[in-house]
Amino acid sequence: MKRVFSDYAYGPGPRDGCWWDETIASPNWPVQQGELSIDVAVIGGGFTGVSAALRLAESSASVAVFEAETPGWGASGRNGGFCCLGGSKLDHGALVRRFGDAEAGAYAKAERDAVHLVSELLATHQIDADTHSNGETQLAHSRRAMEKLRRNSDETGMLHERSDLSRLGIGGPFHGGYSTSTGFGLNPRKYLFGLAAVAKSLGAEFFQKSSVLEVQKSGPHFLLHTPNGRIKASVVLVCTNGYSSDDIPIWMSGRYMPAQSTVLVTRPLSQSERLAQGWTSDQMCYDTRNLLHYFRLMPDGRFLFGMRGGLRSSSRSEAAIRQRVQRDFRRMFPEWSGVEATHIWSGMVCLSRGLMPFVGPVPQQTGLFAGFAYHGNGVAMGTYSGRALARLALGQDSEVPAAMTQVPGRFPFGRLRRAIMPPAYAAMALADI
Repeated sequence: MKRVFSDYAYGPGPRDGCWWDETIASPNWPVQQGELSIDVAVIGGGFTGVSAALRLAESSASVAVFEAETPGWGASGRNGGFCCLGGSKLDHGALVRRFGDAEAGAYAKAERDAVHLVSELLATHQIDADTHSNGETQLAHSRRAMEKLRRNSDETGMLHERSDLSRLGIGGPFHGGYSTSTGFGLNPRKYLFGLAAVAKSLGAEFFQKSSVLEVQKSGPHFLLHTPNGRIKASVVLVCTNGYSSDDIPIWMSGRYMPAQSTVLVTRPLSQSERLAQGWTSDQMCYDTRNLLHYFRLMPDGRFLFGMRGGLRSSSRSEAAIRQRVQRDFRRMFPEWSGVEATHIWSGMVCLSRGLMPFVGPVPQQTGLFAGFAYHGNGVAMGTYSGRALARLALGQDSEVPAAMTQVPGRFPFGRLRRAIMPPAYAAMALADI
């Protein structure tokens, strides 16, 4: 595999200490061995791949998912569990300028549809994923950020002045906020494994420790090679997002940018501790920084707090980013400065050069499709994209907005493209002041 981070990023170090691992046992998928012939091969066992497999199995297609590591190992099993609006890093004005009013509206609807799809799947299949929160709230980290929230607020949400926050059970160094009613928090590992179990019951096959090392076109079919076997498939779906490889397929080279996000979870907070900080709400929240923080009080009383910002991946840099996330947590919530963070871990989100998700065919490779670049919002958008990829595999319209079908451009510098991230992050940090 040709990946842009060091081997450490793709090993056990960053995910060591992931809280979600303790909440539900991992299913024991077999390792793929020998010859296998199927309709659709899905590379990647996260939200996108599992959602695609479920839709395909419902349509009676023979489908198999190939996960390079163990179930829930990647971003889908270690994210913050925010099922919310998002997927693009462009605001509505930028979407309008690039795609026009109609397409910007269609994309906004897709973000809402993505959240509703997750809600429907949880209800239809009776998956208990510890859901909570009535939408989400963006909190202004500065007076200037609050002025921007006031300018951009509309009737679809609710604006909160600083004086409103204590009444809402939100205590911290915030200058106000803006809430939308779309979205909820969940346990991402329980959701992922719940979807996979339903897909498996309908005939989908799942394999772990079965990384796809090569994809070859052979007449009307594809041949996929794993360490222990070979698969023949009519259609291939690439669903690897931030854990992609530049050569699976070659077309992926330079079209995605992994970026690190780090999360901590505290021990359960007592009622008196919550009152001391003024945080009693179970609302999902994030702040207005470009390099944002995201946080929520979970149903068991633990507090989850995450942030963007890690630029390197090694044991030393992982230790540094874990110290930084704890520092930011204690600075933002000083009454909890003595509360133990029992779990801390890191994982990769995925960006595209155009800051938009992509779902569609790989050019000049009939039968090969890809979905990636959810910009840190993969719970909903990954699920939505997986369903769309399944439709494409079945020869149907993907039903995604045109803005998500534009082929992503390549980042400069090839495999060295992470070199553009330090100056970009520095500029964003400066803008956050």
